[in-house]
Amino acid sequence: MKDSPARSGATAPASGRTRDKGVVINGTGGIWRVRTESGETLDVSLRGRLKRERRDILKLTVGDEVIIERDSAGAETAGGWAIAEILPRRSQLARRMPGAGRGERIVAANVDQVVIVFAAANPEPHVRMLDRFLVIAEGNGLDARVVINKIELVDRRETEKRFNDYVRAGYPVHFTSVKQRVGLDELHSALAGRTSVLSGPSGVGKSSLMNSMYPGLNLRVGEISESVNKGRHTTVGAVAHPLPDAGYVVDTPGLREVGMWGMPSAHLDACFPELRPYLGKCRFNDCTHSIEPGCAVREAVEGGDVSRERYESFEKLRAEMEESEKKWADYNPAAAAKKRR
Repeated sequence: MKDSPARSGATAPASGRTRDKGVVINGTGGIWRVRTESGETLDVSLRGRLKRERRDILKLTVGDEVIIERDSAGAETAGGWAIAEILPRRSQLARRMPGAGRGERIVAANVDQVVIVFAAANPEPHVRMLDRFLVIAEGNGLDARVVINKIELVDRRETEKRFNDYVRAGYPVHFTSVKQRVGLDELHSALAGRTSVLSGPSGVGKSSLMNSMYPGLNLRVGEISESVNKGRHTTVGAVAHPLPDAGYVVDTPGLREVGMWGMPSAHLDACFPELRPYLGKCRFNDCTHSIEPGCAVREAVEGGDVSRERYESFEKLRAEMEESEKKWADYNPAAAAKKRR
């Protein structure tokens, strides 16, 4: 027997209403939770007709704006509410399918910014992984900001020097501590009124940050595994949390693998903001910024105008993307499907 709206956490709908607009805040299987414009939270299903019509066009995800309707028969969900229409997206955050999968996975829709959280220590931050997160945000055309949490565990001055390359590149960088209540007000202001995806590796304190800035969320806080120095996954799927001062924060599972899909390696240079002023100034139009003479990007690196560490990260990512492009160049979907059978 299905839970009633009260037991499932959904708000009982106002009587007499047959149509409403809302935002998908989470969902599994055939049941999705939608927050309406009036602030109600309803458990709804996806109309069978919509599933068939939109199967190859748009897969429902957290952050999607939808039109819901109440069925007169009331058979599809508790209360009879179902998603009748998925509205066009203004943006989305997508990444490569995990593992050896081919294709992309939509993390969230209608996103205003990506907030990438790393810990200053425990677990040790890996800047190459941070660069991957930033490239995914840039590749999706989204603003990004960086949060370095647990700043109480390290020397702040040295840590600020360590991440100064990102400030130089133009990214807002926040240094925060939940225990010392440092930087939380500034981060809170940066989230207000916007839909932000909170991402980053496991164990860096994303849930603790949210609980501290927004008491009442009561997100489960994971422990750091001392044996492998990696956080245990505590968030099962993406969830959009409505903020009291408008907007949403989409909390995502910690990601140990960050992959890019759908962006040619030739376009990677545009995803590094500090390289953009030099693009188009190289001697060759198809310059890869690796060995060609007259490369404006490499000259900027040699002159100290561009971080050498960030440039090396760009080179490593480009080589990885080129290798992936070769791998999938001869991919035959029909043969792969036959092999799976």
